[in-house]
Amino acid sequence: MGQRGGREDGRGGKRGERVDDNGTTAHEWAFVRALPFLLLIAGVVYDASTPPEFTAAPLFTAAPLIAAPFYSLLNTVLTGAAASVAVLVLHYGNAFDSHVEAITELITVMTVAALAIVINRVVRRGNARLATARSIAEATQRAVLPEPDPRIGGLDIAARYEAAQADAFIGGDLYAVQDTPHGVRLIVGDVRGKGMGAVAAVAVVIGSFREAAEQEATLEAVAQRLERALAREGTRRDGLDAFEGFTTAVLAEIPYGEGAVRLINRGHPAPLLLRGDGRLWVLSASEPALPLGMGDLGAWPDRADETEFPPGATLLFYTDGLSEARDVAGVFYDPADRLGGRIFPGKDGPHALLATLVQEVRRHTGGGATDDMALLAVRRPVVRERDVTDGE
Repeated sequence: MGQRGGREDGRGGKRGERVDDNGTTAHEWAFVRALPFLLLIAGVVYDASTPPEFTAAPLFTAAPLIAAPFYSLLNTVLTGAAASVAVLVLHYGNAFDSHVEAITELITVMTVAALAIVINRVVRRGNARLATARSIAEATQRAVLPEPDPRIGGLDIAARYEAAQADAFIGGDLYAVQDTPHGVRLIVGDVRGKGMGAVAAVAVVIGSFREAAEQEATLEAVAQRLERALAREGTRRDGLDAFEGFTTAVLAEIPYGEGAVRLINRGHPAPLLLRGDGRLWVLSASEPALPLGMGDLGAWPDRADETEFPPGATLLFYTDGLSEARDVAGVFYDPADRLGGRIFPGKDGPHALLATLVQEVRRHTGGGATDDMALLAVRRPVVRERDVTDGE
């Protein structure tokens, strides 16, 4: 249970059909790659079945141009050569040497074939640079925002980062889970701003959190430690960020064994508690609080709220990329409304929950999300599940 069936996947393709990150299906890619060959066949048939004054030159010139971005260099050259040979052969039987139009057509096809080779090389170099940039982005993500272990402190953990921009891997959203002497502590947050400045702020927040989570005796002290770290970071920034930089965040402390979860919410979307029977609670803060990094507006006395976290229940933390995702009519995606009454059992439940959310948000927005989305699900196993896992 947990995932509702549908005819399409989250990116618009039929269920079970492979879809790439741009929403292109395998059948569409196969057609595009076969198109140059189809154009050559169509050109030969058209030229051979029509009077000499009709020409298939547009089809022959289009074939190498379409092949250029999708084929290898060798196949692009072969496509251009095939188009030129086809023109030569088709006009040979029509007194080729006496027709200036035929010579012009052959030169045109050969010129376009040469241009296709140049385009192919440019595209290949661009793809190589993009691949390098992607590998750097992936390495940056692993260094700044590593995926937590699936099992921490006896809890089942799942995390997911979905960037709104294609080929982007990390932005201003963040999460971290730390196994500490005080229990499992975690943070989910959203740094104001975009680009490398936001990534730098994410690194500051996560680094400060990991250190504070180990050393501070209370969750309130962890929050104040982050406040001071962001204040120091703000003094090193220039321009607008020096005055308006802040981070919304939820901090949580989950004791080992059984017990209530403690939460501090600094201006962030309220987490959700999904019980094993499908009941759902929105864990709103008892008192509103300013985001981290706004301590210059006055000292903020952090007070943690406590909420029961029974075995079989799952805590869902998320950034506003989820709750502010809109459809074409401007309607927000409401995770509390969508998840009520649904269950995601077993140790794979957190992963199934996040996969369902990502799929539904893509469907809700039509694949056009405008903000990054960080998701973190934490499940407390029931006693028999914990015993079985320990036995393994």
